[in-house]
Amino acid sequence: MSYNSELLSTLWFLPGIGVIGAIIANTSGTGGGVVFVPVFNALRELGELDLQPLQIVGISMCIQSFGMTMGALRWTDRLYHQPLPDELHAKVRVRDFFAVCLAVLALSLPAMLVTQRWAQLDQHAVLTAYKLFSILLGLALIASTWTFNFKRGEKDRLERADLAVVLLLAIPGGILTALFSVGIGELVALYLFIRHYPVLLCTGAACVISAVSVIAGSLWHVQAGSVPWEVVLLAVPGAILGGFLARPIALWLGARRLKTLDGGWIVASALYLLWLNAN
Repeated sequence: MSYNSELLSTLWFLPGIGVIGAIIANTSGTGGGVVFVPVFNALRELGELDLQPLQIVGISMCIQSFGMTMGALRWTDRLYHQPLPDELHAKVRVRDFFAVCLAVLALSLPAMLVTQRWAQLDQHAVLTAYKLFSILLGLALIASTWTFNFKRGEKDRLERADLAVVLLLAIPGGILTALFSVGIGELVALYLFIRHYPVLLCTGAACVISAVSVIAGSLWHVQAGSVPWEVVLLAVPGAILGGFLARPIALWLGARRLKTLDGGWIVASALYLLWLNAN
């Protein structure tokens, strides 16, 4: 791909953004778009980067293709090397992990690809509704973490009702991912967190789903020529490093602190995007 080598020197800060974005994305499973979209929108508003909304989505997907894939590989490795369960922490069954991933992707991927190519939606209205919903989920996650889930043991097997709910989230999540490069991972991770499943299932499965989704979604943006490669070239190495570091950071934080930080970030980034959208 062609790129402007002179522009690279003015974007020296992007590797750091890649690292931070991938760490947040892969500790929470929500996808790097929760960091990259607000950051690149802010850089556009400040006049640092001349980016159109479609380019921001394309950049975010391309960066996540590397960062989320690294995170997905790290969490999948953890799936096969789990510690012994205890009173509060359950062991994740391999079939539950991949049941969530494959079932969601079977619905979310077609929805995302169709939306990219043919759907004409009011992005401002969709963003407002999505972020209001994200705020509710984020607040519900924080509240559940410090109330009825505080001393309760994690669920040790996936319930059919919860699988049905994540399937219901799959199609709207795929549509949102096509529009904003984030959506499906965030919805799946937040719901499973609220239902008190282990971090490995919530975050790990969401990372796998997000990784596959953004790789598939990036292809359309590459073909459409909506990817400023200078930004991707600088941010991708940082995203790979962040994806590698995310899993030990998440395990070090522990489930309770991780859920609290994730919920807080979701609420804060949603409020920022709503404010940006209003102005």
